Amino acid sequence: MVEKLIDAIPIYKRGFGLKAEVIGELKSDYDSLLIDFLEANDYRILTPQVEILLAREFGFCYGVDRAVDYAYETRKRFPDRRLFLTAEIIHNPRVNRRLAELGIRFLTGQYGGENPLETLEPADVVLLPAFGVSKSLLARLQATGCILVDTTCGSVANVWRRVERYAREGYTSIIHGKYDHEETIATSSRAESEEGAKYLVVKDMAEAETVCAYIEGRGNRGSFLATFAKSSSKGFDPDLHLAKVGVANQTTMLSSESLAIARRIEESMIRRYGQDEASKRFLSFDTICSATQERQDAVIELAQSGLDLMIVVGGFNSSNTGHLCEIGAEHCPTFHIDEVSRIEGAERIRHKRPFADTLSVTEHWLPEGFRRIGFTAGASTPNQVIGEVIATVLKLKGVDVDSLVPAGFAPSQL
Repeated sequence: MVEKLIDAIPIYKRGFGLKAEVIGELKSDYDSLLIDFLEANDYRILTPQVEILLAREFGFCYGVDRAVDYAYETRKRFPDRRLFLTAEIIHNPRVNRRLAELGIRFLTGQYGGENPLETLEPADVVLLPAFGVSKSLLARLQATGCILVDTTCGSVANVWRRVERYAREGYTSIIHGKYDHEETIATSSRAESEEGAKYLVVKDMAEAETVCAYIEGRGNRGSFLATFAKSSSKGFDPDLHLAKVGVANQTTMLSSESLAIARRIEESMIRRYGQDEASKRFLSFDTICSATQERQDAVIELAQSGLDLMIVVGGFNSSNTGHLCEIGAEHCPTFHIDEVSRIEGAERIRHKRPFADTLSVTEHWLPEGFRRIGFTAGASTPNQVIGEVIATVLKLKGVDVDSLVPAGFAPSQL
């Protein structure tokens, strides 16, 4: 009876048809005329002082745009109800702060207040973030009887279907991702959707090599279990659960690394079991989302064009933004910032380095004289934030930003 009642709780997944009513507010909060101008001019601004180049794929992806749209539509649809987010809707401080200003409360995370799950009532409305939520959290939310609005990205849901297939067919899911990332937590719960199904999360090639060594009979059980104590299913037994594996990934990981990890694990399965038997024991699907791939490809093209430096804009806890910084840093000095306030003049910038957990400070980061400067942004970064960063750099180089965009220019010219 309880299960039937839970099944009856509405979960809205397609918005409320109110896009026309919120589009003006969305544009005011997140659009940038300077970015529109750059797109209309081949992603380039050339002045005597500086050349600005913008990656051809950057900023809000479809899934993020959809999630933010749903949040605004939900506020419009339920103006008199308490609205909650389970956690950050996406990894961008500007967006999450704006949702808080709209009266949407957070149940967990840095924006959370005194809003424990136990205080939810049937009249409340809860938004599920673009990363999705775990099956256990979803069940707890449904049990409260509140209305749910699901903004989970379609690319994330596609990964869930993959690992659910692995579970049905008796494969252990090996997930390339960060075990404590919201998306991977949600995916891991789907990897255990069948009785006895297990998962293992590997964060990089080094951890994948540990898995491969064990598959090939070269590993140490105690060391293996210690390494993956926080990133594997309860009761994970490498002697049992690495005999038949399927590889998937967090959608925002570095694509080249995900593919290399899958190939490396397949090679180990072949070494252990032979080609024919390995084909029955190994499955893999590339589940990097297209927007992540496009942004990575675009930043590679930009970085290889001969830049003096690059600025990557996006949340510091954004996985896909961090990988864009890693790519840029292979080619030129690269600075990952989340807000324009991190730029403290030409003499000082607070930024995050690739693979770092804390912020760094670089002095005299913006060289004098003519420079070619590249810009890109993670998939959860609004154009408005990117535009503010570019405008600030232009001003620091002595450019009159107000005179760049011609009078009468409008995005409709694109």
